[in-house]
Amino acid sequence: MTEWIISILLLIGGTFVLVGSIGLVKMPDFFMRLHGPTKATTLGMAALLTAAMIFFSTTQAGVSVKEILISLFLLLTAPISAYMMIKSAIHHKLDSIEKTQGKDNVEDEA
Repeated sequence: MTEWIISILLLIGGTFVLVGSIGLVKMPDFFMRLHGPTKATTLGMAALLTAAMIFFSTTQAGVSVKEILISLFLLLTAPISAYMMIKSAIHHKLDSIEKTQGKDNVEDEA
């Protein structure tokens, strides 16, 4: 039963990482591209690390602390780094497409 849970978590994690990576490449501008690694890939890595925690806790004695620390680090740093990159992009007035400019900016142009 544990092998099934680990396999499902690995498949879910791999799928989310793949979708996040494709989103990183295919999205049209920086602001939309940032959603791939911060949302989907973070969730995928959480599923992969959960699978690793379950695997190592069943094969070794005790709980694996490394995966817990990696998960906490990832969940804390991903939103903070995304926020800092967005603030920097806004400060440098990085170009964006009309869809990401927001509803207020589109009304001003009309």
